[in-house]
Order: sequence, then C-alpha cells, then structure tokens
Amino acid sequence: MRIRDVHIRDLLRRTPACPEPDLAGKVCSELATDLPDEDLGEDLDDCLALYELGSKPRCEEVEYLGMVQDAIDRIARGDRE
Repeated sequence: MRIRDVHIRDLLRRTPACPEPDLAGKVCSELATDLPDEDLGEDLDDCLALYELGSKPRCEEVEYLGMVQDAIDRIARGDRE
C-alpha cells in the first residue's frame, strides 16, 4: 500500500452518528480485530478527536487514522460489508 500526500487533518473529519447500533457494533468489532493493540472505546469519533498526533510513527499513524475514519464512514453510509 502506498500513501501519497495524506494529511492527518483530512482523516480527522467528523461524520454523523449512525442510527443502527447493531451495524456500529459490528464495524467496531471488526476494527478491534484489525487493531488488537488499540483501545478504541465505543465512540470512534472520540478516537479521532482524542488522538494525539505524533504519538505513533507516521506510517502507523496514517494507517490507524485511515482505518478508524473508514469505519466511521462505513457506519454513516450504513454499509454492512
């Protein structure tokens, strides 16, 4: 995977909350499986809002923030897959 011109601020955008808690739980569970060493909590928006930039190596940081944002976007779209 090659990352070009990724700006951390672009990954920190906010999305609306999901009306389907079962979907949110499923997506959060999948994300926790993909990121077993992270303490994600229940609210993924909080994960991004409370994240301290520079606390991980740059490529790990971009990957982590991208995965969390993708999960948030997936929940907002109602995407089950």
